[in-house]
Amino acid sequence: MKPVIALVQGDATGIGPELMAKLLACEDVREAADILVLSDRQVFEAGCAVAEEEIAHRPIKAVEEADWSAGEVNLLEVPNEDLQAVAPGAASKTAGEAVLATFGKALDLCKAGTTEGLCFMPFNKEAMHLAGLGAEDEAQWARLRIGHEGRVSEFNVIDGMWNARVTSHVPLKEVAERLSQEEIVASVKLADRTLKEAGFPRPRIAVAALNPHAGDGGKIGREEIEIIAPAVERARALQIACDGPFPSDTLYIKVRDGAYDCAVSMYHDQGQIAIKLLGFHMGVSVLGGLPFPMTTPAHGTAFDIVGQNKANVEPSRRAFLTCARMAASRRERAA
Repeated sequence: MKPVIALVQGDATGIGPELMAKLLACEDVREAADILVLSDRQVFEAGCAVAEEEIAHRPIKAVEEADWSAGEVNLLEVPNEDLQAVAPGAASKTAGEAVLATFGKALDLCKAGTTEGLCFMPFNKEAMHLAGLGAEDEAQWARLRIGHEGRVSEFNVIDGMWNARVTSHVPLKEVAERLSQEEIVASVKLADRTLKEAGFPRPRIAVAALNPHAGDGGKIGREEIEIIAPAVERARALQIACDGPFPSDTLYIKVRDGAYDCAVSMYHDQGQIAIKLLGFHMGVSVLGGLPFPMTTPAHGTAFDIVGQNKANVEPSRRAFLTCARMAASRRERAA
């Protein structure tokens, strides 16, 4: 029996609608899960027109009407007439509001157990903040929406290489003061759990240093000595396979070459730059820590190519298949 995955339209002024149509045209995607699309109908149809795809779907007004017995995609309409007046290729409050409406409804369905995972097309954070996001990012907004009290963090995945973060969407000047042994241990524990859900029986985790040359024995900062190395030892005492801290300018070579499955970075760009250089056209973001899997392609709304049928579906395809695989794994473990 296939898992039921909610697929959210993303920002209507970006490449999300085009990507969604291309994604739904992929045979392996339709075979991996029963798909519940949450979208404004006109946005859905506009995406199909740009992508030049005819997607067989079953429009429904309420989730209780969903029926996948004929193998069709079910389209749960979340109408927003105001979107018709919004210009493509630019951040807007209206598009942000539509994202929060569709994303919020999808989160509610996952919380209720109606759907078993959530994959969303690219959001635009500026638009979401204009719409009143009121949180650091979509991961934290999701945590608040469903009332989840555990740690939630974004992972980036390129062709089997995973990257986790201790801090995420915060100013660089605040990173050092936000680091603590407790935060690093929590990040490593979440990485270990999330990778196990993704099919790694015993994940091998490499923890990054904060400073150049891992601090050079304290000459370029003492965070490695006083915070990061003790945190690694605490995580190892929990029977987690982790090592570090490693200088970040060589750490990702170790992950690329297969010595480790996952790197834990201290801040956003420390990992993002390395991972995206290793394979931007394949990138997936996994929002780990929630009671259900949630994924998205690891790129933005690409306003510069909206409406041109140039968007690469591969990251979205990988994101969806990762979500479906994690949902199936959770179901098997629960059984």
